[in-house]
Amino acid sequence: MTMTQITLSKPDDMHLHVRNGEALKRVIHDTAKQFARAIIMPNLATPVTQVEQAQAYHQEILQALSDGGHPDVDFHPLMTLYLTDNTTAETIYQAKESGIIHALKLYPAGATTNSDAGVTDITNTYPALTAMQEVGMPLLVHGEVTDPHIDIFDREYVFIETILKPLSKAFPALKIVLEHITTKQAVEFIDNAADHIVATITAHHLLINRNAIFTGGIRPHHYCLPVLKREEHRLALVKAATSGSPKYFLGTDSAPHAQHAKESACGCAGMYTAFNAMELYAEVFEKANALDKLEDFASSYGANFYGLPKTEKQITLKKESWDVPHDLPYATDTTKESDEKIIPFRAGEQCSWKLY
Repeated sequence: MTMTQITLSKPDDMHLHVRNGEALKRVIHDTAKQFARAIIMPNLATPVTQVEQAQAYHQEILQALSDGGHPDVDFHPLMTLYLTDNTTAETIYQAKESGIIHALKLYPAGATTNSDAGVTDITNTYPALTAMQEVGMPLLVHGEVTDPHIDIFDREYVFIETILKPLSKAFPALKIVLEHITTKQAVEFIDNAADHIVATITAHHLLINRNAIFTGGIRPHHYCLPVLKREEHRLALVKAATSGSPKYFLGTDSAPHAQHAKESACGCAGMYTAFNAMELYAEVFEKANALDKLEDFASSYGANFYGLPKTEKQITLKKESWDVPHDLPYATDTTKESDEKIIPFRAGEQCSWKLY
């Protein structure tokens, strides 16, 4: 029987960028409408490397929610720290004691937006990783090598083979999330890894392949990192996400950039999916005849991995076509004209599910 409505526990976004300042004030409300909690990425222009910075960022997010009329209880930011070559074991212990920091993020230096302060040699992080393994603090991994001689479409696979596999052997009890996976090789690695090694999957990597970057010309709003891959990889991701395996859960990697920053000679990487994320995931699961598995993927498996209770609030999605706006304001005062716009994923097109 065709499902035309689905109600599920309000989901968690286990990989999210919300920036700070004016950008934060605009985008956080899209996420708060869709999700109960989110793992907040630490790659601001000034990376969040210390507990005090994470605490200040946490308060800034809560204040942005409050100013916009969203009670704090409706959405809970789950903070992370940015792992560097110099992160100490003491920082890990402080992060664990803070109660608001839930993971550390590994960015290979130069791999993506605001990653220049990232890790240059994984062995430099061993003191921090030892402490993380000890206290049960997960490591969130942007899984790409940055060697310019490695083809961009192979960088995830090479990272898994040369860095992640040795790392998981060196730290056999370290909880690891391979973020925003994009390849069938990543799926094979996760399927065969220990239970505490898992992955997040984005809506855009489930919906489109690399052809979307070049449809009718260069499509800068379809450029992200890790970059979209071949159709065979997209199909492997869909199979993994809809399989019912607790090793895969939702992480949008929604990354807001102003329109002019995307549509430039050297455009930024990232797609803005927070505006219609659950509608996009519902479409994927419907096409795979797996709507009955969406709640676990979106609301249970991620929470279980992080040791969080399932949320009591619910959302409802209905099978209903609607037009995605061509653009969204990138400021809190929407009454004033501004060049600062965000182009949401599937702008000017339709979604077949609608959030209520």
